[in-house]
Amino acid sequence: MGVPGGFVVPPVQNQPTMDRAFWMPIPPSIPNCPPGLEYLTQIDQVLIHQQLELLEIVTGLEVNNRYELKNALGQRVYFAAEDTDCLTRNCCGPSRPFTIRITDNLGREVITLQRPLRCSMCCCPCCLQELEVQAPPGQTIGYVVQNWHVCLPKFTIQDEKRMDILKITGPCVVCRCCEDVNFEVKSVDETCTVGKISKQWTGIVQEMFTDTDNFGISFPMDLDVKMKAVMIGACFLIDYMFFEHNN
Repeated sequence: MGVPGGFVVPPVQNQPTMDRAFWMPIPPSIPNCPPGLEYLTQIDQVLIHQQLELLEIVTGLEVNNRYELKNALGQRVYFAAEDTDCLTRNCCGPSRPFTIRITDNLGREVITLQRPLRCSMCCCPCCLQELEVQAPPGQTIGYVVQNWHVCLPKFTIQDEKRMDILKITGPCVVCRCCEDVNFEVKSVDETCTVGKISKQWTGIVQEMFTDTDNFGISFPMDLDVKMKAVMIGACFLIDYMFFEHNN
C-alpha cells in the first residue's frame, strides 16, 4: 500500500513472537536514516524494562543483562542484550566495561553501545565515564560523556564529531524510596528542558531483592534519530552507574 513520499509499507502484521511480545510494525525506509532507526522517527517516548534473571537471583552471580524497549503502546521496538564475559561481569560489577547489542524485530543488530573501563570514583575528575553509540554497528553516531561535578550527576550528549548537542542533569541523591528518579535532558546552555530519563519505582520487593530496573525516556518527536539513539545509550550508562547494584 502506498503512502505519501512514494514509500511502500511492508506487509508485516503485528503478531506476537514466541515469547508473546508484540512488536511495533516495521516502518518504511527513510533516506539518510541509519537502517533500523526508522522506528525512532515515530515515537517520542521509550520504555525500557530489564528482564528478571532467575539464575542471578538464585546464585548471586552477575549475568548478562537483557532489556525490552517498548513504545507508549506497549509494542516492542527493540531488544537489547549485554555481551560481556563472566569474569568481567563478576569482578568489575556495575563499573564493568560492556557492549550492549540492540536488535530490531528482524533480528538485525541496529545499535551497538560500547562502554570502556573507566574510573568509577566521583571524586576523580579524570577518566570519567563515557559511552560510544554506533548505528549501524561500526559507525559512530554519538557519545555520552560524564561531566565532573561535586554533587550532581551530569552528562553531555555529543554527535559523531564530538560536538555538544544536549546536557543531562540528575538529582543530588539518586537513591529514593517509593518515587521515580528523574534526569533532566536540557539544551546545551541548560536553559531549556527538552526531555527526561526517569528511573521508575518498581515496588519495594523488586527494588530490595533484584537489580532489575525500569526506565522511561522522553524526547521531542522531531529530535534527530541519531540523538534519540544516543539518549537511549545514556539511559543504559545511567543504569549501570547508579542502579545496577547486586543485592
